[in-house]
Amino acid sequence: MHVHILGIGGTFMGGLAQLANALGHRVSGCDAGVYSPMREQLEQAGIAWQEGYDPAQLGSPPDLCVIGNALSRGNALIEHILASDLPYTSGPQWLGEQVLRGRHVLAVAGTHGKTTTSSLLAWILEHAGQNPGFLIGGVPQNFGVSARLGTGPFVVEADEYDTAFFDKRAKFLHYRPRTAILNNLEFDHADIYPDLAAIEWQFHQLVRSVPGNGRLVVNAADANLARVLERGCWTPVTGFGPGGQWQAAPLAPDASRFELTVGGERIGVGEWALAGVHNLNNALAAMAAAAQVGVGPAQSLAALGSFQNVRRRLEVVAQENDITVYDDFAHHPTAIAATLAALRGRVGAARILAVVDLRSNSMRAGAHRAGLAAALADADLALLHCAQPLAWDIDEVLRDMPDSARFFSDADTLVQALAEAARPGDHILLMSNGAFGGVQTALAARLKQSQAEET
Repeated sequence: MHVHILGIGGTFMGGLAQLANALGHRVSGCDAGVYSPMREQLEQAGIAWQEGYDPAQLGSPPDLCVIGNALSRGNALIEHILASDLPYTSGPQWLGEQVLRGRHVLAVAGTHGKTTTSSLLAWILEHAGQNPGFLIGGVPQNFGVSARLGTGPFVVEADEYDTAFFDKRAKFLHYRPRTAILNNLEFDHADIYPDLAAIEWQFHQLVRSVPGNGRLVVNAADANLARVLERGCWTPVTGFGPGGQWQAAPLAPDASRFELTVGGERIGVGEWALAGVHNLNNALAAMAAAAQVGVGPAQSLAALGSFQNVRRRLEVVAQENDITVYDDFAHHPTAIAATLAALRGRVGAARILAVVDLRSNSMRAGAHRAGLAAALADADLALLHCAQPLAWDIDEVLRDMPDSARFFSDADTLVQALAEAARPGDHILLMSNGAFGGVQTALAARLKQSQAEET
């Protein structure tokens, strides 16, 4: 079968392309742009794509068009597909029907930590010899790819974002997991959902789809998730975190060493490369889910020691003149605060220069502006950036921050300000859910140049 994927450059749709290719389909695709790391993954798999959405690319009609949720009515190729009555489906529906059916699906849902938790779970199962399949919204460094067919259980990052222009349900409603992790729940995706209640309704539908002989692995300290379960729950629940059966007590300031207990029984001490209490919760969720496919807690604990984090999660991207630059995906106030706390635990009293790119739809709409200043309180210097217009007054946030806080609409000016402010021993934390205008690369080059000039 010839499958043509619209939006193939996205992590989800690009991963889907790799799965379709592994199933033996002829796969092609298109996107407005295909960038690293998906470009390299598609090239390695031998999957061809075209730039843009010209209907001429379908001169020989495919057997099926799989349409990503970034595409909408008015797009020339979408209009051609509809007018020509070509068969089409969404990415999540194709995944559910062609890959997940008949397998033990472990779905990882929640506002924060989905990618890390999915990667942890896939690695634990791999370490246990189960050869899991997976589709993850990032690149787990233990695997080097975002998707794999595998032969064992299937781990899927279960996003609550909408499915497609013709299906406004959450993506995760197509996955029908036997084991579902509910990591946490906050308001996000202001471009899709009007309020938290609308997101809770979607999570309630997910809970409805998990069978009675399955398992819900739930953050026991999350009041919003508790409210979701109060609406109805037909599946046994395992709690993790404070108040749950699975708990971890940090034994180091950055939580890189910890003690694991399950049901009050001490399992042992774990050491790993990750930092932050939020990542301990991610690990607890992954270990509790792995137990549902026969991986014991001691075995899971041992796997964490060799886990390599996902790219763009406190990833060190440059070290110049004793200045360390980190790239991170955080873009919600809760994630920003958690990432900062993790870095603070690791670097102690050293200066942290935190930069947040306000490019997400929710940030630009102003849905998170009230929590932004507090989220950055642990930084010694906080800078904000957005290349696109904001629907709110940035001064509303800057008034609640130290006088040194500044806003930039230009990436080059931001890089210049960072290079001038940084001094040896500093840690620069760049946070964005996008490419950040190449700030990471430009800053590394600028710091390297400054070091060369000094010597």
